[in-house]
Amino acid sequence: MKNLKHLFFIALFASVAATSNAQNKSLEPGFTRLFNGENLEGWVGNKESYRAENGMIIIDPQGGGGGNLYTEKEYGNFILHFEFQLTPGANNGLGIHAPLEGDAAYVGKELQILDNRAKKYAELETYQYHGSVYGVIPARRGFLKPVGEWNQQTVIVNHPKIKVILNGTTILDGDYLEASKDGTLDHKEHLGLQRSSGHIGFLGHGDVVHFRNIRIKEL
Repeated sequence: MKNLKHLFFIALFASVAATSNAQNKSLEPGFTRLFNGENLEGWVGNKESYRAENGMIIIDPQGGGGGNLYTEKEYGNFILHFEFQLTPGANNGLGIHAPLEGDAAYVGKELQILDNRAKKYAELETYQYHGSVYGVIPARRGFLKPVGEWNQQTVIVNHPKIKVILNGTTILDGDYLEASKDGTLDHKEHLGLQRSSGHIGFLGHGDVVHFRNIRIKEL
C-alpha cells in the first residue's frame, strides 16, 4: 500500500511539473502571454466556473452552463497558440472578434472545441465539429489526440481569412466572408463575421476543459 501511495504522489508531481514546464516555455519572438499561469489577471467574465490552477485555466462548471471568459483586451489580426485537454464528451468554444455581450457564435465568431469522438456527437452538422467556424466553415476531422492528452492548436486570423492548425495539421483554411456570401451553413445571421476585432474568449457549455500555454502575436 505504501508503495502504491508513493507511486501515486510521484505521478502527481510529474503531472504538475509537466504543466508548469509547459507554462514556462520560452516565448517565440513577438509573442506575449495571455495567461500568466497564476491567476486570471487580464481576463473578464465568469471567474467562478473558470479558475487558474497549476499553470492551467480550468473550467469546472459543476453542473452550470459554464459561461464565458474573455480577454480584457481586444484583438484584430493575430496568431494564437494554446494547448487544451478535453474530458469525455467535452464541449467548449474559442470566441474571436467578440463583444462581451451576446452569443459569440453570432455576434463574433466561435471556433468549436469539442470531443469529436463522443458518441453523443456522432450526428452533428459538419460545421459543429472541433476547429470549425461555427455555422460557417467546417474543419477536417481525425486529428485530435485521445481524450486526456494535451492538444496543441494555432489559430491565425487575418480578417477575413482564418487558419486553424491542430497538432501540426491544418484542419481549416478559409475566408469566412467568402464562405458566407451566399448564406451560412446553419442558415442563421452571423453579423459578427463583419467584425475585424474584438475579445478572445473561452465559451463554456457545461463541461470540464483545461487550457494552458496561451500566447498571442498581433499582426
